[in-house]
Parts: sequence; structure tokens; C-alpha cells
Amino acid sequence: MSILIEVLFGGLNALRDYIALHVLTCLIPAFLLAGGIVTFVRKEVIIGYLGAAARKMSSFGIAAGGSFFVAACSCTVIPVSSGIYHGGAGVGAAFILLWVAPAANILALIYTGQIIGTDMVIARLISVLLMSFLVGIVMVSAFYREERNRVSTIRMSGGPLMNRQSIILLLMLVGWLLAPNYIVTHGPYWHKIVVWVVGLVIVTFYSLKVIGRGKIKDWLKETWWFVRIIFPMLLAGVFIVGIIGALLPQEWIKPLVGGVGLRQSFIATMFGAITYFATMTEAPFVDTLMNLGMGKGPALALLLTGPGLSLPNWLAIARVFGVKKALVYVPTIIVLGTLVGWVAGYILD
Repeated sequence: MSILIEVLFGGLNALRDYIALHVLTCLIPAFLLAGGIVTFVRKEVIIGYLGAAARKMSSFGIAAGGSFFVAACSCTVIPVSSGIYHGGAGVGAAFILLWVAPAANILALIYTGQIIGTDMVIARLISVLLMSFLVGIVMVSAFYREERNRVSTIRMSGGPLMNRQSIILLLMLVGWLLAPNYIVTHGPYWHKIVVWVVGLVIVTFYSLKVIGRGKIKDWLKETWWFVRIIFPMLLAGVFIVGIIGALLPQEWIKPLVGGVGLRQSFIATMFGAITYFATMTEAPFVDTLMNLGMGKGPALALLLTGPGLSLPNWLAIARVFGVKKALVYVPTIIVLGTLVGWVAGYILD
């Protein structure tokens, strides 16, 4: 009975920490950004740059490059990625954003360098760029017919991506999403809340003054759709992850992921793929494991999959993009992360 209570409290504590630390400063701006993308960005122009009919290497490069500036965890990035996808972007570009933003955003890379070292940052950056293009190719190949049908149902036309007011608003939303983590890197969490509140005031004032009430209503309607579809699955997934964390003995970690090898890399990849890591939290966690004997190859695998995947992420992707896409995307990341960690282990160690 005591074990059952301990496990239950593990799930509840994980849920409490997630709600306290991530919902306000991360998810709310992310949901509003996703709704804003659907509302204010012209679908026809999105298709021109990132759609299925666009040149793959060009759209993949734009998606990967832009993702480095979105400091988001595996769950926070889902509404942003799905907003771009439902706005008309191709499945390859949307899933590249879904992968790169949490796995190697600039903030996480800088923090990794400060804690673990430059060699791991370079390895992480190169690995993510390589994996991003492979992820895009796999998703486009797996859902080629579906993408072709999506293109045929949307009328292509020229014109600006959005008007000036909408561009400013979306840039404000991006700044609001990034500001708490970029500005406040140390100190108590309430410092981040202060930055968040300032951002909220600025965004609200600008929206009421410049954006029409009808457009604001459409924006909030689209935002609520993302909240209703994604948020319950995130809470359920976080609770399950907390239970798993309570059941996993810490003394198992060292013998399982020490040294170099395919088995060690796979174990580290699977651990990262299931467990939830908020952006930047993976670096100190991996540093601790490396000090206990974890090899650099498995460490890189965990750095790649820890922030990029999680059980809540799996569930939310299946809900938003469909089960088939989740069943292709998640194993693709696990296989690529395992292979990259395995090869990198022989280079880095």
C-alpha cells in the first residue's frame, strides 16, 4: 500500500511541478502563437515556402534554421508546429520544427556548452541538423499521397504572407514565449513570471489597439482549439511520466549507460524518449549522469531525445497529427538517436 501511495504521489508531484513551472510562462504563449499563425498567416503563402509543393531542401532548411530560435520543450512546441501544419506547411517542415526546436534551440545549445563543454555542443548541433533532414525526408516519403491531396485542395496564389500589424503581433508573441527563459536564466521562478506579465501587458495593449475585435475573436477561437485538443493529453502524459520516475531505481543508470555501445545508446535514447525534460533541464541532468560514469555517446543520445521527445509528446502528436504520423515519427527519432549516439561514442570518447 505504501509503494502504491509513493507511486501515486510521484505522478501527482510531476503534474504539480509541470503546471506550476510550464503552463503559465510556456504553454499559454505557445498556444496563442499557434492560434495566431492559423489566424493571421495566409495559408497560400505558407504553402509557397514550407508546403508540400515547395522545394524540399529549401523548405527543410528554412524550417530547421527558424527552429533554432524557438526555445521550447517537446510539449510546448506541439501547438506551434501544428499551427504551421494546419496553416498549410508540409508534413516534413512541420515535423522538422517539432524536432529541432526542443532538441537544439540556441538557448539549450548555449547552456549545454556552459555545463558540459564545447565538444558536446558541436556534436549536438551537427547531429540535429543531420537528423532534421532525415526526419523531413522520412515523413514526406511516408505520407506522400496525403501531402499531394492537401496541395490539391488549397488554391495557390500570390500575395504578402501577412500584413504589417500581424507580423508585429506574431513577433511579439515569439518574444513573449522566449523572454522568460532568455532574460531570466537564474534565480527564483517568480522572476520569470514578472517577465511573462510584462509581455502579457504589451501583447494585450497592442492587440486591443491595432487588431480588430473580430480578428481577436477568431484568434482566441483558434487558440482554444489547440488548448482543448492538446492540453488534456499533456497532463495525462506528465502524470504517467511521474509514475515511471517513481518506479525507476536510480542505481540502475550507471551500469546501463556507461561506456560505448549500441545497447547503451539505445537505452539512453529510450529513457530520453519517454521521460519529460523541459528545455535546458537536460544539460545538468546529463552532466550528473556523466559524472557517474555515463559515456559521451549515450549522453549525446539523451541530449537529443530527452528534450525532443517524451511520453506526453507522443500522446499529443497522435492526437493532433494522427496516430499514423506518430507511429512513423517517434520510431524514426528513436532509431536515428540510437545510431547517432552509437557512432558519436567512438568519436567523442
